[in-house]
Amino acid sequence: MRFTGLLVLLAAFVAGPVLRRAQAEDKMVYAARSASKFVNLPGLPTCMTLSVQDGDPSKGASVILAKFTAGCVVPWHWHTATEHLMMVSGRANGEMKDGPTAALRPGDYLLLPGKSVHQFTCTVACMLFLSIDGAFDIHYVDASGKEIPPDEALKSKAKAPMKKGMKKDMKM
Repeated sequence: MRFTGLLVLLAAFVAGPVLRRAQAEDKMVYAARSASKFVNLPGLPTCMTLSVQDGDPSKGASVILAKFTAGCVVPWHWHTATEHLMMVSGRANGEMKDGPTAALRPGDYLLLPGKSVHQFTCTVACMLFLSIDGAFDIHYVDASGKEIPPDEALKSKAKAPMKKGMKKDMKM
């Protein structure tokens, strides 16, 4: 299930960065944090807000600045594109199914390959950059790896570990 409503809303918030990029292909792109507009988006936990810094996540690669409240959980899910996560502040745990938990601190980097099932928990209010190498989508899954609707995933905020033996790459 590709959550396209999220993409439509996210695209509405990228006009500034897209215009900057179009006007300055060979120039530096600067996005001040103080000018960033953070928004909640349907299909994502309300404890997180996003601000697109560059690119258009509905069409391709982008850089997003994200803020999370303490205790915020993005339940088990996967994306088609690869995510690069760079912690700016706070503390968090990044988990991939059948793998160890990465305890993240400011300055840490986490690579989440496309179609890999993972979960993110912010333990102390977090700010991070997400660099995504393709169009953004999100596919929530239950503990057995079955795809579930965003409302169901967000309601349960299932933190249960993934069952051993799930396929490494989830298929669309």
